[in-house]
Amino acid sequence: MIPVTPEIAIGEDELVETFIRAGGPGGQNVNKVSSAVQLRFDVRRSPSLPDAVAVRLMKLAGSRLTQDGVIVLTAQRFREQERNRADARARLVALIAAAAVPPVKRRLSRPTAAAKARRLTGKAVRAKVKAARGRVNADE
Repeated sequence: MIPVTPEIAIGEDELVETFIRAGGPGGQNVNKVSSAVQLRFDVRRSPSLPDAVAVRLMKLAGSRLTQDGVIVLTAQRFREQERNRADARARLVALIAAAAVPPVKRRLSRPTAAAKARRLTGKAVRAKVKAARGRVNADE
């Protein structure tokens, strides 16, 4: 089990890891070794996630989410396969932890009397400035 929050933990069997060749540094070795990791996590069918967290996670995943509801993360930052595996898992855990935090409801507020007065005096000053922009008569 991979702990995400005190209430949420993901099973190892829910993750599908495939190893692919990575670009970047590594010289000739990069053409021979599959050091990059492609991590897949099925959000829709995961028994570990509560429904609310799964919905927020699918919104948060953005373009990393497939139409089937699978998050695909590719990690190829490091030359070693193990470090890339750890990086992909850490990124998935961070994504799920961010989705586990419920959004704060906005509380409606009203402007204070002083704020209303400041707004109205500002409007009056601006109206006087604009009223003074008219054409100038030659007689005056």
